[in-house]
Amino acid sequence: MRIDTPTMMMNTGGVGNMFAHLGSVIAGMMFSWAILKQFLPHDLRAYLERYSQRFFCYISPYIQISFDEYTGEQLMRSEAYSAIQNYLSSRSATQAKRLKADLVKNNQSLVISMDDHEEVSDEYNGTKLWWASGKRGSKTQTVSFHTSVVAESGYYKLTFHRTHRDLMLGPYLSHVLKQGNEIRFQNRQRKLYTNNGWCWTHVVFEHPATFNTLAMDPGEKQDIIDDLITFSKNEEFYARIGRAWKRGYLLFGPPGTGKSTMIAAMANLLNYDIYDLELTAVEDNTSLRRLLIETSSKSIIVIEDIDCSLELTGQRKKKEKVEKVKDDEVRDPGKRAAKDLDLDGEKASRVTLSGLLNFIDGLWSSCGGERLLVFTTNHIEKLDPALIRAGRMDKHVELSYCRSEAFKVLAKNYLGIDTHHLFDHIGKLLSEVDLSPADVAEHLMPKSSSKNAEVCLESLIGALEKAKMEGGSRAKEAELKGEESIEEVKVETKE
Repeated sequence: MRIDTPTMMMNTGGVGNMFAHLGSVIAGMMFSWAILKQFLPHDLRAYLERYSQRFFCYISPYIQISFDEYTGEQLMRSEAYSAIQNYLSSRSATQAKRLKADLVKNNQSLVISMDDHEEVSDEYNGTKLWWASGKRGSKTQTVSFHTSVVAESGYYKLTFHRTHRDLMLGPYLSHVLKQGNEIRFQNRQRKLYTNNGWCWTHVVFEHPATFNTLAMDPGEKQDIIDDLITFSKNEEFYARIGRAWKRGYLLFGPPGTGKSTMIAAMANLLNYDIYDLELTAVEDNTSLRRLLIETSSKSIIVIEDIDCSLELTGQRKKKEKVEKVKDDEVRDPGKRAAKDLDLDGEKASRVTLSGLLNFIDGLWSSCGGERLLVFTTNHIEKLDPALIRAGRMDKHVELSYCRSEAFKVLAKNYLGIDTHHLFDHIGKLLSEVDLSPADVAEHLMPKSSSKNAEVCLESLIGALEKAKMEGGSRAKEAELKGEESIEEVKVETKE
C-alpha cells in the first residue's frame, strides 16, 4: 500500500492555514467592532448590536435561557436562581476551577457554588447541556456623596441544542427546581416560631430529642415513625384523593408524659420547622387566618394545652346573660370596649370554635402543603368531639405513665446501661404505680460526677415503694369512707 506523505502534509497544512486565516479574520472583526463602537452614536450602536445578536442566533443551533438573581426592581431574590445554585453545588465542586463557599446551619455546614464566569456541564436523559454563571452591573447614584457606583447582580445561563427545547423547558427545569429546593430544605437552619399577636417571631430550633431517646413503648413508637414518614412521601396520593397535604395529631395524657418532647422528635425526624401557636394571643378569626397563611410548608403547627387555650369543652352551651344591656350602654364606646376585656383587663381573644375548625380542615387549611397539626391536652374528655374527630385530628396518641419498656429507654439515656439486676423489680413496681416518665427521669439523673447507676436505681425503687404505700393508704381511706357512707344510708333508711 502506497502512502503519499507529501500530499497529506500539504492537505493538512491547507486546512490548518484555512482555520488560522478564519481565526485572524474573526479576531480582526471583533477588534474593529470594539474600536468602532467608541465612535458610533448610541442609537446606531444599539441597532447594530440588536441585529448582530439576531444574526448569530439565526445561524447558531443552541438556545440560551438566563435566570437573574433578582426579580422586579431588585427587591426580592429569585427563588429559581437559589434553586439552581443549590442544584449546581455538587457539579460545581467537581467541575469548576473557581468556587465560592458559604456557611449554613448555624455555621456547621459548607455549601459550594461556582464562582462568576465559570461553566459546568450536566446531562439529563442522555442530553448534554451547560450552565454558566455571570454578573450584570448597572450604574446608580448615591444620595449622600453623589458618586456613581455599580450594583451587580448574578445570573445563571443555560445552553442546550434547539432540538431538545421541549425536554429542557419542561421535565428538565422542573427536575432542577425540585432538586434544588430539596437541597435548600436539607441545608436550612430550622426555626421555632411563636406568634406575637398577628405576626410570627422565631429563634433557632436546636432541641436534641429524637425517637431513639423518647421513653415509650417501642411498638407504638415505630407505628408513629412509619405514619410520619408515609405522610411526608405521599404528596401525589393527597393530590389524587383531593385532600390538603396535612395530617392532624392529638397527643393526650397526664402531665410529664413527654408530649412536648414528642413534638420535638417529630420535627427532628422530618426536618420540619415548628410554629407554636398561642391561641389566647390571637385577637380574632381573621388574625388566625393571617397567621396560617404566613406559615411555611414542611412545618408543624402546634397548639399546646388546647383545653386551656379557649372554651372548647364538649358542651357547647350558650352563655346565660346575667343582666340586660341597655341601649345607652351599647352606644357608649367605653362600655363596648369594656366588653372586649377579660378579668385581668387585657384584650380577650375572639377566636371561636368554628374559626378553629376552619383553620384545621376548612378552605384556609389548604394554604401551603406538607404540614402537621399537633394538639396536646391533659384532659381529652374536655374537648369538643367535633374538634378531635377523624379528618381533623387523624391520629390520637396517648402518652401515659412510665412502664417497663419506657423505663429501659430512660435507663439507657441517663445511665448508659441496657440491663441490671434491679430492672425486674423496678418493672414490677412500675406496673403497680403510676409515675410519669419525667418523675422517673429525675431519679435517674446522676447527682454526682461518679454517676453510680446502682444509687440512682435504688433511689427510684425507694420512690416507687413510697408511692405504692401512699396509694394503698389512699385506697384504704376511700374504702373506709365508702363503708361509712353506706352505714349512714342504712341508719337514715331505718329512721
